[in-house]
Amino acid sequence: MINKFARDLIENWHLGFVATADAEGNPNVSPKGTFVTHDDTTISFAEMRSLDTLANIAVRPQVEVNFIDILTRRGVLIQGEASYVPRDDARYPSLRPAYTNRWPELEPMFSGFVVIKVTACKPLATPAYDMGVTSEELRAKWMQRVRDINIIHKGSEVEAC
Repeated sequence: MINKFARDLIENWHLGFVATADAEGNPNVSPKGTFVTHDDTTISFAEMRSLDTLANIAVRPQVEVNFIDILTRRGVLIQGEASYVPRDDARYPSLRPAYTNRWPELEPMFSGFVVIKVTACKPLATPAYDMGVTSEELRAKWMQRVRDINIIHKGSEVEAC
């Protein structure tokens, strides 16, 4: 189900936007920057500061995760069923190396892992491709935009909304 494009995207970018809903159906979207693929039907992320996400999957385990290559504007939408694996779970030790090899400095913050059994993986692409724009053109455009943004925001701090 997770094809080579999706696997490469997740492995290279690691950032997915997880959509969940609470018992009343109220949505929650949360960025998670520690995604890994385990096999063709399983992805997961390290749980850190995800209280709303955990509460939601406890009552509604169905999730969607959006992964985007911000330069080519191609991505995937993954649907699946999530479950939480806390540190004291027997499955935790087998999942841990995939994270500690990449993010050893974050490991003390992990309360566990959210494992998603994938039920669907759908490709996403910007409408610019429908107009004949190439991924090379988009990559060049957005790389320049990222450089411009970095210059503008150099030294800026996050402020409350």
